[in-house]
Amino acid sequence: MKLILPADVVGRLRKELRTAGDREIGGVLVGEHLHDATFRLADLSVQRSGGSVVHFVRDVEQNSTFLKVFFARTGNDYQRFNYLGEWHSHPRFNALPSGQDLRTMQDIVESPDVGAHFAVLLIVSLRRSGVLELSAVAFRPGTSPENVDVVMEDETMKAGKGWLQRVIDLFRSRRF
Repeated sequence: MKLILPADVVGRLRKELRTAGDREIGGVLVGEHLHDATFRLADLSVQRSGGSVVHFVRDVEQNSTFLKVFFARTGNDYQRFNYLGEWHSHPRFNALPSGQDLRTMQDIVESPDVGAHFAVLLIVSLRRSGVLELSAVAFRPGTSPENVDVVMEDETMKAGKGWLQRVIDLFRSRRF
């Protein structure tokens, strides 16, 4: 599985992490299905409450509202735009999921009430140098978690046309 992070989302994450300081923050991830197992992160919610220096608890109601607005904005096109998973920060630790993080995500995909075929957990940390450290893991019902290939788009790319779309356009035009 591959997850593409647009430059504007990466910038937003950095800003939110700077503001949060040593307190964990998080939210949900929503994205666009590009092809096969490749997704582009379309947006993310930011929950600034519910976190301490070592723990984050998501607010289901706040995130449900975010999802409803996102689905309305994307015309309820669930085949193309949908829930991808969850994210939160580890400001004092490496950007790796804890045992509790792993159990929580597996519970989400195993729950018949959620109905998710998969869910991604993105853990992020902002280092003092300003470098964004991250890891992503995919969860599916009845299987072990797997690493997700994360690609951060070049922040110098023109808005509206990501690197993957540019490659697809080039291929279609046969100018390679």
